[in-house]
Amino acid sequence: MGWGLLVLTLLLLLVALFLLSLARRGREVSGLPPGRVVYVDSRDWEEVPAPLRAPRYRLVGRPDYLLRQGQAIIPVEVKPARRAGQPYEADLLQLAAYCLLVEEEYGISPPHGLLVYADRTFAVPFDGALRERLLESLAEMSAARPEEEVGRSHEQPARCAVCSMRRHCGEEAL
Repeated sequence: MGWGLLVLTLLLLLVALFLLSLARRGREVSGLPPGRVVYVDSRDWEEVPAPLRAPRYRLVGRPDYLLRQGQAIIPVEVKPARRAGQPYEADLLQLAAYCLLVEEEYGISPPHGLLVYADRTFAVPFDGALRERLLESLAEMSAARPEEEVGRSHEQPARCAVCSMRRHCGEEAL
């Protein structure tokens, strides 16, 4: 009986080590640095989180991940098919918007955000220059926006049915 318990214990230990190894490899493949994942925008998880909001900037969004590193919360945007020697401007502004949303939601400005491309990860400082570019872009978009609120299109019920924002929309097709 003693040997059977020892064999079972060793077998469970080997399975645990194998699963830990798989989890580490998965994290390396995802491009995520060390830190605790505190937010995931994925339908693969049980519940899709509510979007982050910054009402005074009229900004709403959902980063792919938020990582907690010490006291900092770092937004992560993953572009798995993108390959480039430097980040695209649109991606920088999207990441900056997530940094601003983190600042508004959590009351702490992230020191940087992460853009994960297929072949490399860029740590993008959320500094005054990037913040100013974002605010200028938001002001341009606001000026170009018509005064009246425009509802979302629900012309394609199948698309609406699988929309990750459906729970939070308030305009979903029935």
